[in-house]
Amino acid sequence: MTDLRLTYREIAWFFFPLLLNVQLMSISHTIINGALARMDDYVTALAGISVAMIVHLFISSPSYQNHTVTMAMVRGRRSLYGVLLFIVLVAVYVTLMLGLIAFTPLGDMVLTTLLGTPPEVAEEARKALMIMTLLPFFTGIRGFSQGMLIRVRRTGLVSFATGIRVAGLFFFLLIGKNWFDGAQLGAFALVSCVVTETLVISWLAWKVRPPLLREGGERSTIDILRYAFPLAYSSCLQQTIPLLISAIIGRLHDGALALAAFGIIRGFLFLLAGPMRNLQQTYMTLVKSVNDYRTLVYFSCCLCAAMGLIILLTAGPLHQLILGQLLGVETDLRDYLRLSFAACALFPFMYAASNLLRGWFSGAEQTRQLGRSTVIKSAFLLATWWPLVAWQPPVPGIVIGISLLLAAETLEAVYLYHQRKQQPADIRTLAPF
Repeated sequence: MTDLRLTYREIAWFFFPLLLNVQLMSISHTIINGALARMDDYVTALAGISVAMIVHLFISSPSYQNHTVTMAMVRGRRSLYGVLLFIVLVAVYVTLMLGLIAFTPLGDMVLTTLLGTPPEVAEEARKALMIMTLLPFFTGIRGFSQGMLIRVRRTGLVSFATGIRVAGLFFFLLIGKNWFDGAQLGAFALVSCVVTETLVISWLAWKVRPPLLREGGERSTIDILRYAFPLAYSSCLQQTIPLLISAIIGRLHDGALALAAFGIIRGFLFLLAGPMRNLQQTYMTLVKSVNDYRTLVYFSCCLCAAMGLIILLTAGPLHQLILGQLLGVETDLRDYLRLSFAACALFPFMYAASNLLRGWFSGAEQTRQLGRSTVIKSAFLLATWWPLVAWQPPVPGIVIGISLLLAAETLEAVYLYHQRKQQPADIRTLAPF
């Protein structure tokens, strides 16, 4: 019998376009910030779009798994309509919440009272959110189309559509100056380029026309909702992790310095380790046998080792070049965060392990475990809040922040691994470890 073992080349052709997609999305936000930084009142504009994006990303987080739900659940025409129903329900919820913050007094409570945003910045953020209320339905369809293309291994088309988005962004920033100013210009450009990306990727998905019939039969709408909603609230809780850590270290004896250092480190981790979340989709699409598992794990370990090495070099011999000269981080702050930053070389391995296990549970249609793992991770951080703030440990706050980040990710990976081990042997056969 011929061994159709998965090859590193196949993984690379599938995974790296998704990695590029993450980087292109990050670049689009940088371009918007660059345009706003050239305005007269650039401080208020940049602060307003930053706050608006934080609020939008948190509220919209339930839709971040739309492509995963599509990949796992669409097997025929009936299940396709069920997935679209879920996407519409989430989009309605997100639109409603964004609208309440943008157009009602609830916005004052959220932006000013809860987040402590200065009044002029809060007003800019609300103006931006008024336009962002148009996003949810387009991002929902975009995720659906991405899922349809990913399941047939056409990830290059996903990155192509995002490239069109970045190219169109310059045009929308240029023409948007005729009608908008400040953070609202950034929101207009963002919504316009996402709409363009959605139209392109939807057209590509229609042209490819991925086959609907798959093994395992159809799923009812109720089954789809039971599968999808744990992923939705798990995605939402994932967004609270950096917020909880920031809330803890911001109350320590060197809170301001710790928050600044944590922001710098998080930016690097998003750039280097963020693409590891695509291992979930890679697993679900490519892994068909135990040999495929092993190949994907080896590929992941090599990639994580490369990312970890870059982190070590940035924290070590290249810290003055990268952190100092390129990013302009002052010497005192560089010295303060270097040790904690070096410890983050472990983070890609932990994050990769979590996402490989997430791929297993998503493929096994046991998404409730993914929701529970995120609840446990959030509960762990909540449990450490009061003791750490009350004790005020005599160590740098950034050390505590990175320790919490690594501990939370390890806790989730260990929990998921343990839960997988509890499964019957015939189900556990196809598992990442």
